[in-house]
Amino acid sequence: MDSMVDNMEVDDAMTGTNANLVASIPPSDASNMQREPGSFCLLSNILSTKASVAAVTPRDNFRDIQVKVHIRRPERDQWSYMGRGLVSHEVIGQSSRVVVRALTTNKLITQFGEGTDLQAEKRGNFVVIGCVENGGSVVSWSLNALNNSETLRLLASIELACYKCKNVLQDPRHTSKSRRRIERIIKEDRRRRHRRRKDQEALIDAFAKQNLSSEALPTDGNSQTINSQPQQSQPQS
Repeated sequence: MDSMVDNMEVDDAMTGTNANLVASIPPSDASNMQREPGSFCLLSNILSTKASVAAVTPRDNFRDIQVKVHIRRPERDQWSYMGRGLVSHEVIGQSSRVVVRALTTNKLITQFGEGTDLQAEKRGNFVVIGCVENGGSVVSWSLNALNNSETLRLLASIELACYKCKNVLQDPRHTSKSRRRIERIIKEDRRRRHRRRKDQEALIDAFAKQNLSSEALPTDGNSQTINSQPQQSQPQS
């Protein structure tokens, strides 16, 4: 009986000790969050900030592309060299744009965004961009990258920045109609340029033939005048 009483006293002592230990344990973070409503808002702000930073980081890591820039202005058939440029991908809010700046002066040369009506195509290491202006005229840009991989990355960045995602979701028919209109205007501009080039070549050939014929006429005239001169009479012996 004495041993049983001793065991019961020991159990009571252990129970009291455990209760003291439980009481001495500090409350958890979850209980603190429940007691302090502001801490939950702070945690949510931190999580949202981390998510936004994670979403922006891949865009910020876009490596700039060095290119040679040429421009062909409306109603012109020849390209004009603008110098070396640096292509960067800039993010503004929910939209992005491709910006071309001068390599030495950092001066803005041109930019392409979601509101730009354009058609971009790859030709070797060149990306040729036809931009349709408000009056229906076409301004063409040629960006010459260093290699094929840089050219493909440049083309992808331009299509990503200028692709009208919102309009496609809202009104896909209007978007497809707009793209067909841009393609039609650029094709008509290309036909006019080819027609002007053929006319110039035909005009040059006509001038060349005319010059050849005009150069041949004086020689015939000189020979006729020489033959038509009267022969001097020789003195009679």
